[in-house]
Amino acid sequence: MKKLIKIIVSDNSFKDEDPYKIISSNISVINVLREEGAEIDQIHDDAMLSYYVDFYLAQYNNGNFSQFVWNTKWSDELNDEIKIGLEKIGAVKHLELFNQQCEKVAQLSEEELNSFLENEYFGENKTRDLLKNDAFFDIDENLIELNSQWLKNHKDLWVLSIDDMFEEIENFVGHKIEKY
Repeated sequence: MKKLIKIIVSDNSFKDEDPYKIISSNISVINVLREEGAEIDQIHDDAMLSYYVDFYLAQYNNGNFSQFVWNTKWSDELNDEIKIGLEKIGAVKHLELFNQQCEKVAQLSEEELNSFLENEYFGENKTRDLLKNDAFFDIDENLIELNSQWLKNHKDLWVLSIDDMFEEIENFVGHKIEKY
């Protein structure tokens, strides 16, 4: 099985002043790769770490830590990837909070956790309320800026035009991609 050894992003996203553009470009490349049949373990590990950190941020912003737990069905593998990602981008305070929140989940009984994951998220839900933690929003580390800077300075970053990006992805997956 071959592995993509570069993190591919567009030159436009790299040059853009909006720090989220490069993260979004990485996400788009990963999504195209996945849609075209690439397996997660074939994609550059650090590209995936950036992707997972952004996923965590989106989940937290949308519904707090409890939504992250519920939507991911509390995946130890994903949690480990997010911890590594937070560490690699230098989000020390966010990593500390993530670890604290993971400990809260670990303190739930197996029945409590399973009940939370298997039942409705909305409505009366004591476990959901227990897992919420608004301290996330007070942390003075910007995950988007940290993630963006980490990607921009990554030794394996490959900044390409959109056409060249598609060409490289097509070479990797071994077939033409219909552009939409």
